[in-house]
Amino acid sequence: MPRLVIDDLEIEVPAGAKVIDAAEMLGIMIPRFCYHEALGAVGACRMCAVKFIEGPIKGVQMSCMVDAQDGMVVSTNDPEVVAFRKQVIEWLMRNHPHDCPVCDEGGQCLLQDETISGGHGKRRYFGKKRTYRDQYLGPFVQHEMNRCIHCYRCSRFYQDFAGYRDLGPLQLGDRLYFGRFSDGPLESPFSGNLVDICPTGVYTDKTARFKVRRWDLQRAPSLCIHCSLGCNTIGNGHYRGIMRVEARLNELVNGYFICDEGRFGFSYANGGKDHKLRPWVSRIGGDDVPVDAALKESAQRLDEISRTAGPSAVAVLGSSRNSLETQCMLSRVCRVNKWRDPVFFADPSAARKARAVVERMDAQIALSMREIEASDFVLIVGTDPLNEAPMLSMAVRQASRKGASVIAVDPRPVSMPLSFTHFPLAPADIEQFLGNLTRTAFTKEQKRLRDAAKQFFKSLAVKFGDKAMQATIQAVAERLRDSRRPAIVCGTDIVCESTPAFAADLARLLVQVGKNAGVFFVLPGASSYSAALLSGADGDSLPGFLEGIEQGSIKALIAVESDPFRAFPDRERLEKAMAKLPLLIAIDYLPTETVKRAAIFHPSSTIFETASTFVNQEGRVQFANWVHTGGLPIWGTPPPRQYRDFVPGGDHRPSWEILWRIAESGESVETVSFPMSPGEWIPQENPAFEQINVSLYPVNGLRILSEKWSGEIAPISAGTKKRGKTKDLEVLLVDRMFCTREPSIYSDSLQGAASEPSIFMHSRDAGTAGLAEGDMVSVELDHGNIEVRLSVSERMAEGILILPRHPSIEWRKMNDFSVRVAPERIRKAAG
Repeated sequence: MPRLVIDDLEIEVPAGAKVIDAAEMLGIMIPRFCYHEALGAVGACRMCAVKFIEGPIKGVQMSCMVDAQDGMVVSTNDPEVVAFRKQVIEWLMRNHPHDCPVCDEGGQCLLQDETISGGHGKRRYFGKKRTYRDQYLGPFVQHEMNRCIHCYRCSRFYQDFAGYRDLGPLQLGDRLYFGRFSDGPLESPFSGNLVDICPTGVYTDKTARFKVRRWDLQRAPSLCIHCSLGCNTIGNGHYRGIMRVEARLNELVNGYFICDEGRFGFSYANGGKDHKLRPWVSRIGGDDVPVDAALKESAQRLDEISRTAGPSAVAVLGSSRNSLETQCMLSRVCRVNKWRDPVFFADPSAARKARAVVERMDAQIALSMREIEASDFVLIVGTDPLNEAPMLSMAVRQASRKGASVIAVDPRPVSMPLSFTHFPLAPADIEQFLGNLTRTAFTKEQKRLRDAAKQFFKSLAVKFGDKAMQATIQAVAERLRDSRRPAIVCGTDIVCESTPAFAADLARLLVQVGKNAGVFFVLPGASSYSAALLSGADGDSLPGFLEGIEQGSIKALIAVESDPFRAFPDRERLEKAMAKLPLLIAIDYLPTETVKRAAIFHPSSTIFETASTFVNQEGRVQFANWVHTGGLPIWGTPPPRQYRDFVPGGDHRPSWEILWRIAESGESVETVSFPMSPGEWIPQENPAFEQINVSLYPVNGLRILSEKWSGEIAPISAGTKKRGKTKDLEVLLVDRMFCTREPSIYSDSLQGAASEPSIFMHSRDAGTAGLAEGDMVSVELDHGNIEVRLSVSERMAEGILILPRHPSIEWRKMNDFSVRVAPERIRKAAG
């Protein structure tokens, strides 16, 4: 490891470290514009100049371009380099518009900081300034090209790191322009990161434009709850509302960046015209019921039902967007009051798959996103990373940039910003493909297994109509055999129930043959992992709850941040059951359909208003700090102009506190106190939570995985599940980025980027049905027809219909989570 001296301080750094990084390890921040830890060095701005006094390099050099070496003596404040930087600042400011008073970057602008610290304060150039025309870049990012200093950060992130080509450097020399060939929305769903990495105000957050200054914001570490990855963010609050969200560095999760859904999908937390911030009780006056009155009414009616019909007449429904505190409180109150076990998944199959994940994944094979970046072979199974877990596709891209082979096995027309081999197989064929791929790669001495694999691959070649398919699969098997760090990425949304366990076993088998292998699961919500830990193996389910309501054995349902009207596919059955239910209590911060139908409603706090803990899909416990005080944002709908002794709209509380008060307090809701803190009751609900200390989390979170799974590993010849022979098309409900899952469907700020509702069908299936791209089709389901625009693709599995959970598609006319549709029931819509 090289040892060098910087400003009379000696340091030893890893080989390959740049001098600019070595200085930062000593707490010396060398000025920079173009250098960024995630993007590397390019030497474009010339701002990081230092003077090398002794060693193999002498004189003034750019510290971002020089590797640290033994014997170097470096000065960062030599008069020569100070004067050099001052001159650099002056020529960068020559064409700058000096519009700081109206620039949204003001107060957080690196150019401002370096201009002041560099000592440049007098303008000597009075010629005509270079000017540009700004472009429209979509609903999220505002373009102000006149402020550009040509650091290349934007193009290096957008093109090199993220893999999109519609924005980059145009023209030459002094007329260099960073933008698109023509105006239009940016294609990348990671475009918001331009706002964070731009050192000036070229790219600013359009959703917060002209609304606030940096120093007016309440800022705190937070988390993204739009998918299961748990990306780290910074919440920015202002006047009791969230103004914007920024990326926060976590070396093991999201790195420096986040996706646009996590960045701009915050407006659900600020309410809207349908958002209720006051509790109500339907039988005692409706809206604007005092909090204590609503709590007392809930407690009394639940107590009455428990006494007359028994404790099992009360059911509690949670969700995968509950915080860990709320989930553990759900578990606690159900256990203490002898209510039915809580249910966190609307689909029983999803619950079983999530339990398989938490049971099979241990510290030996669990991967983080950063470990995926270091993989040399990535096998993606049954998941669409860009739509289900966007930042996962960024991690896979970084692995691809380093030379990794990427294979996707999924029925959807998967798209990622990288080169990959796609096998569009139906969910029932995926395990057989994986098993045969593994046998081909690692059991060449077993002739029978090898012949069976070849026969399967030949059938795939015929099925795909591609004679080169068998050779492609053989090449993939060879790459798997030659890899050293293979990673298996497995989804849980559309795959068969046995596939998650199969993927985990496959990772262990790869470890047994000497690979440094691991598995990375994608779960259906922000806290699905902890929900699975708290769900019993043979516990209740939402269909079970509905059956109990229909039979009259369930008299009360408490929906805690849960909306069965959005999640359950059989809307007709659900509405009939809810009409028979004597008591529906809703605790939520979203204006869901369940909230609108509730007899008693308690508004709860969002993640930005209450300190909360979440466990992501790799079992990593992370903490989101409180950002701002709850209440009606005064920059939205102005509060009444009158003096009050309370904050308007500030009656909501954490959902776990509301649960405690209505479930364990009886009638004394006004005086009930909490005998313990979350840090005391959370460990009581599951042994996996015993190591959690809510008052002290490591910077990168805490994993709660077992050291090693003790079960049996399936034999390598596994994977024999076959799809039954049928001409019917299997309907797969899937998520798409922006506005198909909670809470993004309630975020007005995302509506401009949401894709049009559509249904996806293979070109052969469409041809058989006489349909074409762009047709408006009618799909006949058991409870009615849905009409939606058809998208035809050759890059998806045959015999499959891909139906996104778009809020404008009436997919809840399905009678189950998985259905098949005869081809003759899919036709062009009338007119």
